[in-house]
Amino acid sequence: MRSGDPRVAAVAAVAVAIRWRSSATCALVVVLCVVGALRSQAEWRGVQPDSLGAHTGWVRVVDDPQPFRSSTRVVVEVEGERFESWARGRGSRAVVGRWRAGERVVVSGERTRLDERRASRVAWQHVVGEMRIDWVGDSAPGGAVARASNRVRSAIERAGDALGDPEGALFRGLVVGDDRDQPPEMVERFRASGLSHLTAVSGQNVSFLLAATGPVLRRLRPWARWVVTIGLIAWFVALTRFEPSIVRAGVMASLSATAFVLGRERDPVRTLAVAVVVLVLVDPLIVWSVGFWLSVGATLGVSGPGPWIARRWSRLGALALPLGVTLGAQIGVAIPSVLVFGRLPLVSIPANLLAVPVAGAVMLYGMPAGLVAGWIPAVAPAVVFPARLGTRWVDAVALIGARLEPGPTGQVVGWVLITVVSVVALAICCDTRGSNGDLPRDR
Repeated sequence: MRSGDPRVAAVAAVAVAIRWRSSATCALVVVLCVVGALRSQAEWRGVQPDSLGAHTGWVRVVDDPQPFRSSTRVVVEVEGERFESWARGRGSRAVVGRWRAGERVVVSGERTRLDERRASRVAWQHVVGEMRIDWVGDSAPGGAVARASNRVRSAIERAGDALGDPEGALFRGLVVGDDRDQPPEMVERFRASGLSHLTAVSGQNVSFLLAATGPVLRRLRPWARWVVTIGLIAWFVALTRFEPSIVRAGVMASLSATAFVLGRERDPVRTLAVAVVVLVLVDPLIVWSVGFWLSVGATLGVSGPGPWIARRWSRLGALALPLGVTLGAQIGVAIPSVLVFGRLPLVSIPANLLAVPVAGAVMLYGMPAGLVAGWIPAVAPAVVFPARLGTRWVDAVALIGARLEPGPTGQVVGWVLITVVSVVALAICCDTRGSNGDLPRDR
């Protein structure tokens, strides 16, 4: 049964009715199940193309072109429908590679269907087919938001160019999640060391954005602060190209800001649950995005088991919180990482402890420094020098971690040992705290 099948909603509704019976919660969840199933069916019908064949005219570039070894992929919107296009050959790749999200371009080409396997892989992007582009004509800038975000990204790109490769590519990935120019060997070592989340924009970027603007926001009245905060979040989500992980983070941050101004409780797990429900109702196909799985899993791990573990390892002092949060994040992403990538790096715990604080500093410093360096090239080398040190450190941690990562058997044995040691340590800590009266024993 596909996720949009009404039978799925019926099963969920029955399960909820058994659990909550006649409560208001039961009624609400049943309604959400039914609405979600209907929305999902509608979205799946929407990924079937209405128009195929030749097209000559304007198209809108949906996302920045993604370079591969021998081709460049770009998603374009034609008459309200999205098609992916692959530019092959040095000349075609050079032309398409200059496009930016939001721009409008005159093209001529042929629209065809995707095979079923490929269609399922790109469904979360609402791509309905493939377009073979034969020639390219005039181009025009997009709307005001697209033009503004493209100017900022261009400045960050120029700042990255001042760092040179591959540090510049990593800098762009850390600051705005632009990982298009990262060489394959860099991508592989970040994956092997469990640090690939740093090079894709995530909730960390939103947190650092709000932290950087916090001194100004705190000077505003509550409702003015709320308006500016929501505006900042919306701008950053647009700047980072509406990636599922950043959309999730943006919705969570908006819900938290709204709860704050209303004087409501801001429980992170509850906020995550509401954000996921809202996003799935608005765009059911987002659940097919691996980035969305990892983002939700990591956030749940950081918000739930992470602080719980940290409190019970308080004897570790300043190390308790980062270690607990890192373990919580690994717990949260374990299932999607193993199912999709076939591995959960053993070195990810020490690698994250060493790399995340420095990567966070680069994120926090990189946006204002990147804008200054991009708009005033003469000062770029000096301004981006601290970022150079930070990116080198993060890349070095990834490189060493990838070299130290054991094979599949060693990974399994290592995680079993970590699990056993963690469980024993938690049991000892809980028993010790209970005997001292810090935590009440169960009666």
